[in-house]
Amino acid sequence: MSINRRSFMVSSLALTGATVLGAPAVLGQAKPRVVVIGGGAGGTTAAKYIAKDSQGAIAVTLVEENDSYQTCFHSNLYIGGFKPYEAIVHKYDALAKNHGITLAHTRATAIDRDKKEVVLASGQRLPYDRLVVSPGIDLKYDSVPGWSKEAEEAMPHGWKPGKQTRLIKEKLDKVPNGGVIVMVAPPNPYRCPPGPYERASMFAHVLKATGRKDARIIILDPKDKFSKQGVFQPDWEKRYGTMIEWIGPGVNDGIKSVDPATNTVVTGFETYKNCAFVNVIPAQMAGAIAQQAGLAPAGGFCAIDAASMKSTVDPNIFVLGDASIAGAMPKSAFSANSQAKVAAMVIRGELTGARTFPARYTNTCWSLVDTDDAIKVGGRYEPKDGKIAEVEGFISKPGETDEVRKATQEENMSWYAGIIADMFS
Repeated sequence: MSINRRSFMVSSLALTGATVLGAPAVLGQAKPRVVVIGGGAGGTTAAKYIAKDSQGAIAVTLVEENDSYQTCFHSNLYIGGFKPYEAIVHKYDALAKNHGITLAHTRATAIDRDKKEVVLASGQRLPYDRLVVSPGIDLKYDSVPGWSKEAEEAMPHGWKPGKQTRLIKEKLDKVPNGGVIVMVAPPNPYRCPPGPYERASMFAHVLKATGRKDARIIILDPKDKFSKQGVFQPDWEKRYGTMIEWIGPGVNDGIKSVDPATNTVVTGFETYKNCAFVNVIPAQMAGAIAQQAGLAPAGGFCAIDAASMKSTVDPNIFVLGDASIAGAMPKSAFSANSQAKVAAMVIRGELTGARTFPARYTNTCWSLVDTDDAIKVGGRYEPKDGKIAEVEGFISKPGETDEVRKATQEENMSWYAGIIADMFS
C-alpha cells in the first residue's frame, strides 16, 4: 500500500467532503458549541473538520495549553539527525484565521459533565453541546521501581513532547564509544507501538555514523514480542551488527529496580551499572483530564463506541487517539487523525442534521531503521461486534530491496507533510 501526500489528503477529505451541511442551524438560534480538549493529531483534526465542514454553523473552541505543538511522530527522526527540531514544531494560528476556531491556550482542569462545562485553569467555564477529549497519555511513574517524576531528567522517557525529546538527543550525543545505553521498554498498551524500536534504530544510526561503533544498546522489554519485530531484528543485524540487543521477559526476568543517581538498572538476570544513559519508557494511561472526568477507570484508558468514538460513559463526549480503547487500532497519530474525522462527521450530523456515513478507519505506522531504510505496518478498520476490528492489514517484509525501503521512507516523509497540512492549514 503506497501513500503519498496527495493521496493522503484526498483520502482524508473523501469522508468529510461528502458530509458538508445537510441542514443548517435554525435561523436566529445560537450556534451549537463544541469544545475540544487537546491540540494533538486527534483534537486538532476534529476541531478543524467540525468548523470547516459545518461552514461556520458550529462554534468550536480548541483548548490546548501550549501555543505550539511538537509532534511525537517523527521525533525519532530528530533524534537520529534526519530532521532539525524546528521541523517537528507547528503553530495553531491558521486554525483561527482560516476556520474561525477559538484558541484557548490554557489548561483544562476539570470537566463538569452534569452542567456540560469545561473548567479552565483560570476558573472560567466553557459550556458545550458536544465535547471532544483528546488529551494523549499520562505516564505511570511508579511502574518502574526506583523511577519517578523527579528522576525523568536523569533517566528521560522522551514519550511526551518538548524538553524530554531534546534531552534524549543531548544524552545520546554524549555517549562515549564503548558506552552502554539501556532502554526500558513499556508494557502494552502504549503510545506508538513501533516507537521504542525505531528509537533504538536511531540511536544505533547516530552512534555508527559518528564512529562510536563499540557502543551498545540494550532493550529490556516486558513484552514477549513487539511491533514489526520480524522486520526490525534482521535490519538491525544487517545495518548495525550486534550493537542492538533485545532482551525479552523470559531472559531479563523483569526490572527489579533502577537507580537514577548511578545510572544502574537491576533485572532478575543481570545488573547494568554506570550506563551511558538509561531511557525509561514507563507504562501509560489516558491523560489526566479523562481520568478526572471519570471517562476511564483508574490508571486505564477510555472505552468508546466503535461506530462514533463516543465515550461509553457519556454520549455527549467523544474520546480520540491515545486516550481511547480503539480495538485493533494502535495508538498512533494516523489513527487519531482518522478517528477525529469520524467523530467530526457524527458531531456535525447530530448538531446540524448533516448526512453521516458508516465509520471507516485507517492507519499506517512507518519506522526509519537507517538512511533510506524504512518499514511500515498498517491496515483498514471497521466497527464489528462493538469493537474497532481490522478488515485489512499489511506489513513490510524482511529482505526487501533497497529500492522498496527507500520508497517506503519517501512515503513516510510525504505522509508527515500531508498530515501536518491536514491538521494545521
